[in-house]
Amino acid sequence: MGSIYKEIQKRILVLDGAMGTMLQEYKFSEEDFRGERFKDFHMPLQGNNDLLSITQPEAIKEIHRKYFDAGADIIETNTFSGTTIAMADYELESLVYELNYESAKIAKEVAEEYTKKTPNQPRFVAGSIGPTNRTASLSPDVNRPEYRAVTFEELRVAYKEQVEALIDGGVDVLLVETIFDTLNAKAALFAIDEVKEDRNIEIPIMVSGTITDASGRTLSGQTVEAFLTSISHIPLLSVGFNCALGAEQLQPYLKRLSRATSFHTSAHPNAGLPNAFGEYDQSPEEMGKLIENYLQDGLINIIGGCCGTSPAHIKVIADVAATYEPRKNEITSDE
Repeated sequence: MGSIYKEIQKRILVLDGAMGTMLQEYKFSEEDFRGERFKDFHMPLQGNNDLLSITQPEAIKEIHRKYFDAGADIIETNTFSGTTIAMADYELESLVYELNYESAKIAKEVAEEYTKKTPNQPRFVAGSIGPTNRTASLSPDVNRPEYRAVTFEELRVAYKEQVEALIDGGVDVLLVETIFDTLNAKAALFAIDEVKEDRNIEIPIMVSGTITDASGRTLSGQTVEAFLTSISHIPLLSVGFNCALGAEQLQPYLKRLSRATSFHTSAHPNAGLPNAFGEYDQSPEEMGKLIENYLQDGLINIIGGCCGTSPAHIKVIADVAATYEPRKNEITSDE
């Protein structure tokens, strides 16, 4: 597992792009999501992308391969909603361990296939740990500001099961991503710490928050610096931002982050901002030029794409990243 630390010193590492965007191209029907195993399940399953690791594993493998072919060093597991809390929407809580384990196993199999082809460029698997669909800091009911839809303990238990399965499936890194509520992330990090202690193991951890709009804050109200302070007690491989914003909108926040941390930094922005139909129009070339600004400023150690990005976007990003040195991990000051 130490080799990712070695590789990140040598070059800017490239993360993959969107899984959901790619899966949309398959236009899977309800029957496709169900497969043979869940054909008589009592609830609709269409839209449960994590389930496709079990019912359509070849499609997931194909997407992973496309991202490696495009130049990715790290692929994410298809487990963004892989907790009992998120799976409760489909009444598939009992499937959580299997979903995460199979997703990790599939990704690891493909990563090893590509590492064998190019031993000088080892490929890695990041276990994707999403934010869940509930927030521990905010009330979903404006008339009951004191109410919480989930507790820290419920989050900890749910994340622990996901983490154990991802590790058992063979991931190289754990990626706590798309953090809109830092309390949720702290529950995930607490669970990871527990698993590490229980098993007497070390595993690299990436943390990626989400700046939700031009206010420059997360949904739970934290600035870049407050977010960083909240999670810096954990030894991290990297800290960064993803989702919600495009590369252009994200740049000022990455600058602030890069100056303030000695951790490696990461970014996987969306392909611009969504249009009126919720679709992303930014071309690979447009996004590549914006990402190059990050690299010219020496802001980044790990770069990839989030919503709306495809292997075409990752190829352009990988080509650009190959011509720049990674960020030096030094805290700087404007004073």
